[in-house]
Amino acid sequence: MRRDGRPMTRRAWAAVGALGLLRRAGRVRAATFACDATPAAGQPNIWVEPVREVLDPLWCKGLVIASEGRRVVLAALDWCGAGGATHDRLCSALAHAAATSRRNVWLHTVHQHAAPYVVEDAYPLLLKARPRAVCMSARFLGLLAERIGNAAASALERMTEVERVGVSTARVERVASARRLLVDGKIVTRYSSTARTPELADLPEGDVDPDLRCITLEGGRGAIAHLMFYATHPQTFCCDGRVSADFVGAARQQAEREAGAPVLYFTGCAGDVTVGKYNQGKEEQRRELAGRLADGMRRAIRGASFESAPEMAWQTAPLRLEARRDAPEIASSMSDAEAYRAAIRLVFARRDRAMAVNALRLGPAWIVCLPGEPLLAFQREAQRAASGRFACAAGYGDIFPGYLCRDADYELGGYEPSASNVMPGSEKRIVEVIRTLAGI
Repeated sequence: MRRDGRPMTRRAWAAVGALGLLRRAGRVRAATFACDATPAAGQPNIWVEPVREVLDPLWCKGLVIASEGRRVVLAALDWCGAGGATHDRLCSALAHAAATSRRNVWLHTVHQHAAPYVVEDAYPLLLKARPRAVCMSARFLGLLAERIGNAAASALERMTEVERVGVSTARVERVASARRLLVDGKIVTRYSSTARTPELADLPEGDVDPDLRCITLEGGRGAIAHLMFYATHPQTFCCDGRVSADFVGAARQQAEREAGAPVLYFTGCAGDVTVGKYNQGKEEQRRELAGRLADGMRRAIRGASFESAPEMAWQTAPLRLEARRDAPEIASSMSDAEAYRAAIRLVFARRDRAMAVNALRLGPAWIVCLPGEPLLAFQREAQRAASGRFACAAGYGDIFPGYLCRDADYELGGYEPSASNVMPGSEKRIVEVIRTLAGI
């Protein structure tokens, strides 16, 4: 029954059952953690390219947040992707370390392309066709899971009461640009660098979300953490054996140093957004992109508007996505990287398991956490569904399904729908889950 004495609707009961809602109005406590997540020499960086040089370290930076004994873990890993069993392995390590349920963990990958992309499930199929392909070792993954778990466990000893939550936005200029451009009625793809297609840099910036969103958790001694959300591919180069957190890592480091508090960075729904208009692969451009993003972070931290005594609610809902039926078999003409991508699609098609979509309400803020690589339209859907709350959306949870596209994108064609591991029709399911989490 509802409080007004009327019976709950079937939709309301379904929402309560599906969400696994953890709502607590008591004291909220939080602490951050961080550990190195740089792949060792000889391990694969993105796809199957072995690590050759580390330009700067990769990090896993996270937050343990609790209310009346219920703990939630948010973690941002400087990898291009972690999917399937790999994502499960790392989430389970975080859950065990924080003494919480696996359902209460969201592991996000920031999606730099100078970083690993690991879906262990595909390795047996890949190695059957390519016995010498470079795969990340179980030993390294085990050590990484242990290291991440130890870091999260250490946060439990430093939990601090969250007295206020602040929210803010800052406009970021000349960083994000649309990847899918409609030119003369056809989709043209503007990748993260236009070094080979300089004429694409002259096209308009296109449809982007220019606002960086910041959530600040503040305790009695100042800021506990700043959570940053911005939608663009965090990529200026790729696939040459160099390891780097790229320009977003540099911006995060600069903002953290100036703020004197941990900064966690989450990539928004950026499947069709890159820095291609502003990047031709030059080092000075990478520094300029980092500087402009860091400036946005700096202004967002300064502009926070705070509310006291925040309440916390954690929600999780299942998302079933239909796998593509046209997954190609691994062919002898494929490179090892192409064979790995084909193996991921084939294995995903055999997986009969729902993905998880999570949401965290913390005071005035609402964070929606999606799997795969969602296009910007789903970030806007979360913002519409938020009903006036300060909404932040991010993709890149379990990367297994690849691109999450609208049905219209499949009709128009282009890179993203062709590289997706799921069928058309996923748009309706994703939107329904977002709206259910929002309570509409």
